[in-house]
Amino acid sequence: MSKTIRVVLSQINTCVGALESNVSKIIEYIDAAKAQGADIVCFPELAVTGYPPEDLLLKPSFIEDNIKALQRVKEASGSITVIVGFVDKQEDIYNAAAVIHNGEIVDVYHKRYLPNYSVFDENRYFQCGMRSPVYRLNGTLFGVNICEDVWYPGDPIREQAVLGNAEIIFNISSSPYYVSKVAARERMLCTRARDNSTFMVFTNLVGGQDELVFDGHSAVIDERGEVVARAPAFEEKLLVVDINTRRVFRTRLHDPRRRKERAAQDGLAAAEPIALELLKKGKRRANTSQSELAPFLKETEEVWRALVVGTRDYAQKNGFERVVIGISGGIDSALVAAIAVEALGAGNVVGVSMPSQYSSKGSVDDTEALCANLGITINTIPVEKIFSAYLEMLTDHFGGAEPDVTEENIQARIRGNLLMALSNKFGWLVLTTANKSETSVGYTTLYGDMAGGFAVIKDVSKTLVYRLAKYCNEMKGEAVIPEEILRKPPSAELRPAQLDADTLPPYEVLDPILKAYVEDDLSTEEIASGEFDASLVEGVVRMVDSNEYKRRQGPPGIKITARAFGKDRRFPITNRYSE
Repeated sequence: MSKTIRVVLSQINTCVGALESNVSKIIEYIDAAKAQGADIVCFPELAVTGYPPEDLLLKPSFIEDNIKALQRVKEASGSITVIVGFVDKQEDIYNAAAVIHNGEIVDVYHKRYLPNYSVFDENRYFQCGMRSPVYRLNGTLFGVNICEDVWYPGDPIREQAVLGNAEIIFNISSSPYYVSKVAARERMLCTRARDNSTFMVFTNLVGGQDELVFDGHSAVIDERGEVVARAPAFEEKLLVVDINTRRVFRTRLHDPRRRKERAAQDGLAAAEPIALELLKKGKRRANTSQSELAPFLKETEEVWRALVVGTRDYAQKNGFERVVIGISGGIDSALVAAIAVEALGAGNVVGVSMPSQYSSKGSVDDTEALCANLGITINTIPVEKIFSAYLEMLTDHFGGAEPDVTEENIQARIRGNLLMALSNKFGWLVLTTANKSETSVGYTTLYGDMAGGFAVIKDVSKTLVYRLAKYCNEMKGEAVIPEEILRKPPSAELRPAQLDADTLPPYEVLDPILKAYVEDDLSTEEIASGEFDASLVEGVVRMVDSNEYKRRQGPPGIKITARAFGKDRRFPITNRYSE
């Protein structure tokens, strides 16, 4: 009997709550898998509902509609085995994987480990599973588990592979992206495969969902821990792989660890494998498949792709056809405009220049050059008259107080008001342009440059902004973002001769301090014990802590680091603790 089984990994982009379109896409990929002569086709975690559905899970009608939607998948499955994520309802609800065979749901696996850290909150919604089932198809034994289950070195994988003798483990995931995670996650999968002498079939979600972006990188790893197939990053893909499970038995003969692990189970045995009747295929398949092994991207390209996909999906999944950006002639707005054009096309991006009496001629010229290079519409709305009217109205109420940051912020709020007016009038989504460095220390204006619908570079440090801008030019083969924008010192241009360096440390100094405090949770003392001056570190930490109220009122933005503001790093606004 043949020990080769053809598996198809369906790396798809779903939308939370779009049950009908999600199922239509699942069925489309099932049909494509049939055309490839697949034995098994698998889909990401909660593919029916989209991930993460959050408090939609508290609506009984949503649970029922998701179960009804699964019936359409069942009816379309036909002659192949389908593994698909959905929400199961019994005495409680479960993050589940349906195993569909011969047009019937033969079993349902319930996720055992529910993550409740970082951006995850699954204990809020789901009950955890207890079973570790194994299935037999055409002489091949396989197990199924879900996302977090594979991050633990023990059960359920140990039960499935050691006690149940599963030769293949299918892990369906919705594992969100951040820098440095992709390679580390795959190393972990390789370790699980090698330690259990089993093939790992990892199918991951792709696309953007609010602040999260999913990178895909679905993969098949053999029993020796070697990657034999990998889907590309940030794009939908049907990955076809032939797995010869005869190698698993041969490898296990040479691995004494399995015998010792089985002996340590004190006579416990896995449940009897669930038999899946072999069906005749409707289409004869080719003898072998040519498995793709997509390369990992370099870090800057990886982040660029994450930002593009996150921006595209946020706009399109929320029904926005066009976006509008306030373009100042600075590096941040230039990068956001370039990302938006890459995501949505130049015809769907509108730039707005809002010069004041403090705007340099260079910045105005740079704005015009950038928009011309990108091929986007530029609207110019000077703010000097509006600003003068504000000052005239407020003169008596300011009581002769000297001009300060108040007047600077009025200009930023005028610009935010104008962008929101255009948004209201034409239905455009306002993309804000503040980066993580500025957002961390409050170097932004509430209801000013923070006003908008989506913060594209909210989790991107200033130094990374420059790297991304340079990458954009290298990728395009020309200076799409003008070199002058890359060279000139950063400035808000809200008062004469203003520079960011007047208020903040150089970004080359500030960004490492922020990473240490915000992302790595190091103490002030630990950060200052290195190369940084203690008083400087204390000042930066005070700025971060005192500006939580601003960040809480800002728009959502794309998470690309291990610790992002918003769903991830959550501190109280009213907080009297200091180190």
